[in-house]
This record gives sequence, structure tokens and C-alpha cells, in this order.
Amino acid sequence: MRKLSFALLMVCAFAVSASAQMKLSGKETFGKPDTMQSVDVGDKPGHALMIAKGSSTWNPGFEILGLKAVSSVFASTSEGWGSNFTEHGYDTVTMDDGDTITAKYSGTITLAKDGTMTFHGTWTFASATGKLQGVSGSGTYGGTAAADGTGSTDVRGTYTAAKPTMKVVPAAKPAPAS
Repeated sequence: MRKLSFALLMVCAFAVSASAQMKLSGKETFGKPDTMQSVDVGDKPGHALMIAKGSSTWNPGFEILGLKAVSSVFASTSEGWGSNFTEHGYDTVTMDDGDTITAKYSGTITLAKDGTMTFHGTWTFASATGKLQGVSGSGTYGGTAAADGTGSTDVRGTYTAAKPTMKVVPAAKPAPAS
């Protein structure tokens, strides 16, 4: 009975620790986007739609379940009025073991007269592969970019690992008395 109680206690402790929120933070550095297009809407001066796709590296990379973020591919759409833009996109992060996790983000961009930008917003995890499947999380981001599109983003947030599934194992039958 004592062994069964200890085993049950260990399973419960694992379940509680696996569902606890963990903090994450990292710095994403991106080069000039591979694709960046802008079109004027035509209704008012300065009203434009944009699309961008590019890649980035993480240094330091955030960590989830012992895996470290290494690189990303992002794709975003933006709508702007003059120097103020709203942005929505996805950032697919490759971890050091090859697993990926994708974050959906949205925020605002402010464009300065010299072409530099500041931006900030929120993100949530949308999907993942391998060991990261079932991980949920959210947080904030903020950063700056040069006029050529290069820049960096500081990312902060929390995540929760997927809850382990418990399998019921029938109790062992006692050995017959001899």
C-alpha cells in the first residue's frame, strides 16, 4: 500500500509540474525581408497595404522543454495610414532538434521620417511539431528596424507544456500463497 501511495503521489506531482506556466524570453534578429511589397489603396493619401516574408536568427534563443530556438521564418501583412501601421503575421521557429513551433502575432508599427520603425504587439502559439506538440503560450514582443528592414525583436511570454495523458493500469493480482 505504501508503494502504491508513493507512486500515486509521484504521478500527481508530475501532472502538476507539467501544467505549470514557464517563462520564456529571447532576441530575434532579422535581415532585410526576402519579399516586401507595398500597394497604395488609392482612397486617401498614405493608405497602403503591405506583405513581407523573411528569416531571422535567435541569440539568445528562448527555451521550451529543453529545446532552444535557433531560426525563424516569418510572413506578415500590414495596413498603414501615413506613419502608423497594424500588422498581423506568423513566425515559425525552428528549434535546435529540428522541431518547430509557430506563433501568430499582431501589433502596431510606427514609421519615422527617416524610414526607421518601432513596433510592438502580442503573440500566441498556433501549432507545433514533435516534442512541442500541445504546448500553449502567449506573450509580447517589441523592437526596432532600420530603413532597409533589418532589425531585432525582444520576445517575452509564458508557456504551458501539453498535459500528459494518464493511462489506467490494472492493479497486479497478488501472488498465490504457497
